[in-house]
Amino acid sequence: MFTVSELTGLLRVSIEEQFPDFWLEGELSNLRAPGSGHVYCTLKDRTSQIRAVLFRSSAVRLRFALQEGLQVIVRGRLTVYEPRGEYQIVLDTVEPKGVGALQLAFEQLKERLAAEGLFDQDRKKPIPVFPRTVGVVTSLTGAAIRDILAVLRRRWPTLHILIAPVQVQGEGAGRQIAQALADLNDWGSVDVIIVGRGGGSLEDLWSFNEENVVRAIAASHVPVVSAVGHEIDVTLADFVADLRAPTPSAAAEAVVPVLTDIVERLRELTVRTGQVMLRHCAFERQRLDAGIRGVTDVRFHLQEAAQRTDDTVDRLRELVQQLLTFAREQVHKAQRDLSGLNPILTIKQGLATVPQFSKRLEGLVTGCKYYDCHLLICSLRKRAI
Repeated sequence: MFTVSELTGLLRVSIEEQFPDFWLEGELSNLRAPGSGHVYCTLKDRTSQIRAVLFRSSAVRLRFALQEGLQVIVRGRLTVYEPRGEYQIVLDTVEPKGVGALQLAFEQLKERLAAEGLFDQDRKKPIPVFPRTVGVVTSLTGAAIRDILAVLRRRWPTLHILIAPVQVQGEGAGRQIAQALADLNDWGSVDVIIVGRGGGSLEDLWSFNEENVVRAIAASHVPVVSAVGHEIDVTLADFVADLRAPTPSAAAEAVVPVLTDIVERLRELTVRTGQVMLRHCAFERQRLDAGIRGVTDVRFHLQEAAQRTDDTVDRLRELVQQLLTFAREQVHKAQRDLSGLNPILTIKQGLATVPQFSKRLEGLVTGCKYYDCHLLICSLRKRAI
């Protein structure tokens, strides 16, 4: 006779010996992830189901998030959970069916970060036209750094280049890349950053899909150019970067112009500017000459007007002189006429008596408005009496 515990233990040993390692396909359901970090679920098909557990040590290695209804292929061992007498699978590996784990993780993380707005075009910063210092985040041993340096030095020999060497694949690569981006931002004098590596498989490029790297690029206040792999390779760093270059060499070409082209362009602009200035000076000289001619014409007209004014003044002076001469003659004539009427002269000449003269003079000056003449007549009358 067995006890329940003894029977359950024997069944566990027997089951574990018969099914130590196997693959199983099913659909995930009843997912539960408590604070312990273990993941509990049920694997089912159309007619049956079996409990499964993914312990924390295996769960942390998953590249993607487990979801309800996800079709998976799992690898594990069969055992019995003795407290409840239930058999279950202890999972070691979980792979999504029909798509690789990395590809599924890529799509899941891309969807989540896009929902946060990290890939929005309006948050991307412009690349400076003439950077003075370029930061480069890549491995010192790869071909990417050689290509980048060769292009930068050829296009702009006086450029300052600051290299942050990092591991670009493997465990801890994402953490190093994120830290290098933060360090270059803290440096303070970097104008643009190139982050990338040469080509490789999805597994090789995976560090540039890690969430901490994507968020470090998004948090950078310095413009970031992504140069990961070849043109056909796509990573999440490409979506969040301010500019995506198809190759590391193309990234170097995108961040700096060709110095000799700039110098030649400046020379052409200098020549064109000189030509424009000469044409402008010639045009302004013509305008000035026309203005001078206009001023000369005005001065000539002013001189003519001044001469006409002098002639008019001379004629007026002559006319006034004639009028004064005529008036003077009239006054002299009037004086002579009045002198002939002077009674004193008449009396002295014995030509008339005073009474007769008084009457005669009074008749001549009848209606006279001059007060002096009236006084003279009155005075003569008194003397005659």
